[in-house]
Formats: sequence, structure tokens, C-alpha cells
Amino acid sequence: MARLRIVFLMLAAGLATAVAPAQEYSAGAIKIGRVWTRETPAGANVAAGFLTITNSGKEADTLIGGSIPFAGKLEVHEMSMDRGMMKMRRLDPGLIIKPGETVTLKPGSFHLMFLDVKEGPKRGTPVKGTLVFEKAGRIEVEYAVEPVGAREPSGGAGTAKDDAKSKGGHSGH
Repeated sequence: MARLRIVFLMLAAGLATAVAPAQEYSAGAIKIGRVWTRETPAGANVAAGFLTITNSGKEADTLIGGSIPFAGKLEVHEMSMDRGMMKMRRLDPGLIIKPGETVTLKPGSFHLMFLDVKEGPKRGTPVKGTLVFEKAGRIEVEYAVEPVGAREPSGGAGTAKDDAKSKGGHSGH
């Protein structure tokens, strides 16, 4: 019975670690959470990043870019359907987050595009990066790295409630 109790405690400790809340970041009225990317296949020269941004302020702010060590360039992109075709475009000057709004960057919708990838991220090895906002300025974040093809960060963080608050929602990137 004592062994069974030890095994149970070890399993419980492991589960508590697996569903630990994601780190959150903030600067001014901007709050960022659920920051993640996917491991890239060998030879890939692009990757994507995803996160949730909340603007609790009284003025809009714009995510205009950022950087990540494994890529030469970071751009803010949008995917959408146009006459039955999935289209991706760079948002210029960036992604506007209105006062009181929460925007989820996720596969098939708004996302960060990492270009000129040298050596992509490896699953389970977090990667530090920087996001740049027009008003909030630079915010240092850490991307969790999920498996190739992941549709949401591990721990079941993508919920219907989150999806209802986010823009977009197409399948794809």
C-alpha cells in the first residue's frame, strides 16, 4: 500500500507540472499570454508564433514586430479566406489591438511569421524573443516549443471561450 501511495503522489506531481499555467507578460496596458511556436522540420526556412494579447487600456496599441534569435526577420501576418482560397498577408503597420480587446494569434488566423530561419526551435526547449508594440514598447517573452503541426499549446489552453474572443479561425498556418 505504501508503494501505491508513492506512485500516486509521483503521478500527481507530474500532472501538476504538466498543466502549470503559462507565463504571462505585460507592459503598460498590454498583457500577453500563451506564447508558443512549433518545432520546424529539418530544412524549413519559415516558422510561426502564436500568443494571446489583451489591451486593458483606453487607447488602441499596435503589435508592429519583434525578433527571435533563430530567424532573420519577424513579421505580423493574417490568414483569411478569399473566394475559397486561403491567403496570407503581412499586416502593415501591424496588428491593432483595440481598447478592451483580446486577440488570439493562432494557426490559420493572425500569427507571427518567422522568416529566414537558420536552425528552427526544438520541441521542449523554450526560446526567448522580443515583441514590439507602438505604445507599450518592447516586451521580452519566452515561446514554448510544441510539436510540428500542433494546433494549440499543450495543457489544453485552447478553449471554445478563447476561440470566441479571438479573431479569425481558419485552418492552416
